[in-house]
Amino acid sequence: MMTEDWHKSSYSNGTGGDCVEARAIGQGAAVRDTRNRELGTLDFDAHEWNALLGSLPHH
Repeated sequence: MMTEDWHKSSYSNGTGGDCVEARAIGQGAAVRDTRNRELGTLDFDAHEWNALLGSLPHH
């Protein structure tokens, strides 16, 4: 799995603390825990990813 196109959450503390990373895959996205990358990813199709993003609070 390539790592150069992962994007760290803007809520990360900048020191590699508790956060998630996401990247585009096909027509969706993959998400992983930065502290447990070896555990794999959660993969979302476009519909699921858009629903997830739409459910998050906007700041």
